[in-house]
Amino acid sequence: SKACLMRLQKEYQRLNKEPVPSVAAAPRDDNILEWHFAIHGAALEKSPYEHGQYHGKLIFPNDYPYKPPSIIMLTPNGRFHTNQRLCLSMSDFHPETWVPAWSVASILNGVLSFMLESTPTVGSMEASHAERRRLAAASAAWNAKTPLFRTLFPDLVAAPTVDAGDDAAA
Repeated sequence: SKACLMRLQKEYQRLNKEPVPSVAAAPRDDNILEWHFAIHGAALEKSPYEHGQYHGKLIFPNDYPYKPPSIIMLTPNGRFHTNQRLCLSMSDFHPETWVPAWSVASILNGVLSFMLESTPTVGSMEASHAERRRLAAASAAWNAKTPLFRTLFPDLVAAPTVDAGDDAAA
């Protein structure tokens, strides 16, 4: 709907001016109803996800903000299954608890805080601290293989490093 599109455009402008700390977010160029986000940085410090970056997406219905989005994680992380809708209070699993005044920023803050706790829900999983650390270490390389991630979040894609030993062999 026109109201949905206008609201999402305003929210994108607001997020560009006032970004959510430790979260980058942007809609797809070809579909404003599909937003991608990357959780990274300071908010993950002192957690098993430290040094990781976690790509996910929000799928907004045509009647947003009156109905909530679907929330899906794409990067293996040990907290949530990948490519599976997450049951959170601000997701489409709970339209009865959805508040239309909630913004994309409040949804992203909710995903971040839920990631850092251990409450089980549909879409969550159990993994050891060591496994979550291993996945954190592998997350940047995982995301860098995804063309859409590279397009939407070029600042989060590390430039390839050249090993000094490789130069000697050349």
